[in-house]
Amino acid sequence: METALTRLTGVRHPLVQTGMGWVAGPRLVSATANAGALGILASATMTLDRLRASVREVRARTDAPFGVNLRADAADAGDRVRILIEEGVRVASFALAPSRELIGELKEAGVVVMPTVGARRHAEKVAAWGADAVLVQGAEGGGHTGEVATTVLLPQVVDAVDLPVVAAGGFFDGRGLVAALAYGAAGVAMGTRFLLTSDSTVPEAVKSRYLAATVRDVTVTRAVDGLPHRMLRTELVEALERSGRVRGALQAVRRAAGYRKLSGTSWRRMLQDGLALRHGKDLAWSQVLLAANTPMLLKASMVDGRTDLGVMASGQVAGVIDDLPSCAELVERIMREAEDTRRRLTASR
Repeated sequence: METALTRLTGVRHPLVQTGMGWVAGPRLVSATANAGALGILASATMTLDRLRASVREVRARTDAPFGVNLRADAADAGDRVRILIEEGVRVASFALAPSRELIGELKEAGVVVMPTVGARRHAEKVAAWGADAVLVQGAEGGGHTGEVATTVLLPQVVDAVDLPVVAAGGFFDGRGLVAALAYGAAGVAMGTRFLLTSDSTVPEAVKSRYLAATVRDVTVTRAVDGLPHRMLRTELVEALERSGRVRGALQAVRRAAGYRKLSGTSWRRMLQDGLALRHGKDLAWSQVLLAANTPMLLKASMVDGRTDLGVMASGQVAGVIDDLPSCAELVERIMREAEDTRRRLTASR
C-alpha cells in the first residue's frame, strides 16, 4: 500500500512503531523494519555511546529503513543528531518540537524529520520550520497526552499542513488504518500494539498485565509528574494519587537516586530537567523530581518487571488487545484487514 509516508521513508507499509522508552530497543525496531513498517528506536534513556551502539545493532539486524526518537529539549540533542547523521539513520522523530536549527541540520544531511504534535498550531509551526512530516497523537494515545481525541485532532492537522500526516492514538488494526487514510492521513503509528508482540523485550508478566486490562483500567493521571499521563492503573499510581506532598517527595527522592545512579545524570541536571517541565505549571517539588526521573519509573515495569513499583504507559487500545503476535504477523494481519475493509467499502457502493 503506497502512501506519502511510504514514499518519504522508503518502507513498504504505512505503519509506524513509536519510540517507547525502554521498549523500542534494537530487537523490536529491527523486527518492525523487517516486517516492512517503520521502526523507531527510543533514545531518550540511552547514553551517547549506547545510542550509537544501538543504531549499529539495528543496522546489523536489518537492511530496511528505520528511525530514532530524540528529545528536542535534551542538553545533548545536537550530539545525538550528529550520531544519526554519521550513522545514516533514515528518520529522526521528536517527542517535542525540534528547533529550526536542528531541523535544518538533519534535512541538509538527508534525514527525514518527523516531530510528534498534539495540536494544530504545533503542526503549523514545525511545518513552517521545514519538517518533512508530522505524527499527530490524539488523547487515546499512551504516555503524555492531550485532551483532544484523534478523530477531532487529525482532520484539523490534515487541513492545516501540506505534509504527510501520521495518525496516532487509538489504532491497532486494519480498520483503523483505513479510517485514518479516509481522514487524509498517510499512515498510522502504534505504540501499545507493538509493545504487545512476541518481539517486544518487555517481561512476559508485564505483557500479561496489559492483556488483562480492560478499557477502564487505562487512566489519565497527573500524579506522576504533574502532566496528563495515560497509563495502566497500578499500585504505584494509586499510591501517588493517595499520598500527600511530603510522602510523595520521599518516594520521588528514593526513585530519583536510583535513576541518577543508573544513568549517570547529576542531581543538578535532573532538577534542571524537572524544572523545565515545571515552568508555567503548578507542580510540587515531589512532582519536579518525579518528572525528572520518570524514565526510572518506566524501567521498573518495562525492564525489571516490577509492576508494583513502576508506571506502565498505555494507550486505550490495551483494553481491546488480547494476543501477542510477532511483528511480521501483526503487520501482515493489519494490511490484510485494511485491504479487506477497502474491498467491502467499494463493494457496498
